[in-house]
Amino acid sequence: MSDHKPKSKVSAAAWTPLLLATTMLTGVATPALAQNNPNNANASSTASSNDDEIIVTATKRSENIQNVPMSIQAIGTERLEQLNVQSFNDYAQFLPSLTYQSAGPGFARTFMRGVNSGDNGNHSGPLPSVGVYLDEQPITTITGALDLHVYDIARVESLAGPQGTLYGASSLAGTVRIITNRPDPSGFSAAASLEANTVDHGDAGYVAEGYVNVPLASNAAIRLVGWSEHDGGFIDNVHGTRTYPTCAAGFVGSTFVGNDGTCTVDNAQLARNNYNTTDTYGARAALRIDINENWTVTPQVMGQVQRTRGVFAFDPNVGDLEVMHFLPENNHDNWYQASMTVNGHIGDFDLTYAGAYMRRGDTGHSDYTDYSYFYDVLAGYYIYNDNGTTLHNPSQGILSHDRYSKESHELRITSPSENRLRFIAGLFYERQIHNIEQRYVIAGMNDAWEVHGWPDTIWLTEQQRIDRDWAAYGQASFDITSQLTATAGIRFFKSHNTLFGFFGYGSGLSSGTGEAACFGGAINTSPPFPDFTNYHFHGAPCVNLDRGIEETGSTWSTNLTYHLNPDVMVYGTVSTGFRPGGVNRRIFQQALFNSDTLTNYELGFKSSWDQNRVRLNAAIFQEDWHDFQFSFLGANGLTEVRNAGDARIRGIESDFTWRPIDGFTISGAASYLWQLELMQNYCSLLPDGSQTTTCPTVDSQLLAPAGSRLPVTPHLKADLTARQEFRLWNYDSYWQVAMVHQSSAPQDIRIIEGGIIGRLPAYTSFDLSAGMQFPMFDLDFFIRNATDERGELYRYTECQIQVCGAQYYAVPIQPRTIAVRVSHQF
Repeated sequence: MSDHKPKSKVSAAAWTPLLLATTMLTGVATPALAQNNPNNANASSTASSNDDEIIVTATKRSENIQNVPMSIQAIGTERLEQLNVQSFNDYAQFLPSLTYQSAGPGFARTFMRGVNSGDNGNHSGPLPSVGVYLDEQPITTITGALDLHVYDIARVESLAGPQGTLYGASSLAGTVRIITNRPDPSGFSAAASLEANTVDHGDAGYVAEGYVNVPLASNAAIRLVGWSEHDGGFIDNVHGTRTYPTCAAGFVGSTFVGNDGTCTVDNAQLARNNYNTTDTYGARAALRIDINENWTVTPQVMGQVQRTRGVFAFDPNVGDLEVMHFLPENNHDNWYQASMTVNGHIGDFDLTYAGAYMRRGDTGHSDYTDYSYFYDVLAGYYIYNDNGTTLHNPSQGILSHDRYSKESHELRITSPSENRLRFIAGLFYERQIHNIEQRYVIAGMNDAWEVHGWPDTIWLTEQQRIDRDWAAYGQASFDITSQLTATAGIRFFKSHNTLFGFFGYGSGLSSGTGEAACFGGAINTSPPFPDFTNYHFHGAPCVNLDRGIEETGSTWSTNLTYHLNPDVMVYGTVSTGFRPGGVNRRIFQQALFNSDTLTNYELGFKSSWDQNRVRLNAAIFQEDWHDFQFSFLGANGLTEVRNAGDARIRGIESDFTWRPIDGFTISGAASYLWQLELMQNYCSLLPDGSQTTTCPTVDSQLLAPAGSRLPVTPHLKADLTARQEFRLWNYDSYWQVAMVHQSSAPQDIRIIEGGIIGRLPAYTSFDLSAGMQFPMFDLDFFIRNATDERGELYRYTECQIQVCGAQYYAVPIQPRTIAVRVSHQF
């Protein structure tokens, strides 16, 4: 353990009960104005904390958020700036229904309302349960949504509960929508800002960003946005050594063969402070052309490059914010998206087409020595070196190269919003491809044990995953009276998901997987390849995986809304969501896992009081999760996915805004889930590979009994913000305090594994900010995580928890960060 860099923190946990008891915790939904037709879900919008209306497009129409009968929160442009939001992590903490886990930038997995089995986010695992959209296009990839830098964004909308009718397969538990500011032909505007910051226990960083909106004609405009960001590191890779016991002993069985002197590894060349830096830069260009008074075309191109070094977790066994790793670690993630939206009017109806194409590339190097070391301690995981006569350092690293592509198309028609009977109907198609390459490398290993054609590679994953989704949907609302409205919707879908390629060991190590499982047996290079016998997919030695699952079905929703008066509304909703099934790779696992579904029962109200000085919204709900998908690391660190039975979630959500006097606002939001419960026993597979829920109550087959708590999501997540705006020395000024709290939660649903890896601890963090608006520029000072709370977002191990459990890693929230920002509006 290293103690060369002392780290201390002031706990805020003692303040939490008082703050929670004195106010109802809820998160602000910032007012946003929408332009153009209310049926146009792509209307440009800007945000203002002084506006009375909050306009959202969650139902694919522009509506006042207080008239949308669902639990929804929205953070607008101005509020995003006030909260100093720059990334997914920043805004996610102010959305209480949303939780997430991430091992680093670019790979966050989002969850809503506790619909979370604790899956490991593997490339061959389940699809996400929360859909993330950029404007009209889904940007959720298989291992997580794009980590978009947040600047010049109109608003972020969070739609809690299944959104299967309007948003489809990846919205089992909810949807997050990021809405960009659109080009505006009415006038020129521009802005720029520069931020300098420093992280406690770490390095300095900066953020530079700006936009310009230029009218090209009375009916056309272009909007250009750019950003560059450097985040200083705060995790130290401390110097240390590690000795592999079997290698050092020099014995194979009872025969002494010696070792080559590399059985003790030393990380001196890689040891350094502030190991985990991030550099992000990108741009967005959007064009708006009003062809005539009825038709508008908006093409947009957006791209981002993100480079990270090190890891974003620490090893508590080594020290606070410290690890001891032995191989290079870095990641290069780049993506672009081209999209086009066409809005038009045909008679009384609005027609919208939204299409997008996205490509993403991700190349990384990872240290995997924990896997090598703990298996060597457990079972003697020695590897011969090239001459085959002495034992050789078995340290593994992972070289990954993932390539994604995604296209989506939606065509919908909308009737006038003022009609007593109104509807939305549409068609949707989505196809995403993930080419997966992962090499598990041991330098200098025996050639006979390598995967053919891949030097020093003990295991190779060379796969292509394709997920396809077709859908037709419709939703209609009817005003039974001037105060009572009924809404019903349905979505018919078809999904087809496949996994193809090669995974496993070379022939020197393989028994039932890898080259031993090649289709057709022998490996050679002569075409043709009619049955994949000799097909070398992307350079792999053969094909040993070709499976798919095809499903059809429907998901639906019903709602009844009653307006007690123009400012108070109550509603009841029953809705469903689904997530398609997929493929397991091992031949002795269940070959396929099926779709899981969610049924939501919700009662809620929305209210405004005292001329909109007070807004109070709440919803109570029960969600029944059927055949939920659970992925975990199985034998040899290979992901397994099973349908683990049923679960039930019960909770309440609330948000409020209160302006007791002009210039002073208190706002907040909270989610309290009092039941997060497994309804059936979760058992290991039977010998025939089938799943059962009737395993013995005390037996190694029982992984988690009925009544077990669902993992990761806290019972309580809440935020509270107080902001005072005033004049100081004749300049507009402000101060602001924002608090975020979440209670503790287990990391794993399984009994043994959960006991080993432990719980995510409760934490409370505070953000402080203050600033002034001068004639030529705005000046802001802010502190994130002012008390330097060591909250944990995620715990993980590099192999099976029962093997590597003593060596778990904790991903912390960012330590205290002090920043100053100068900005100017042109």
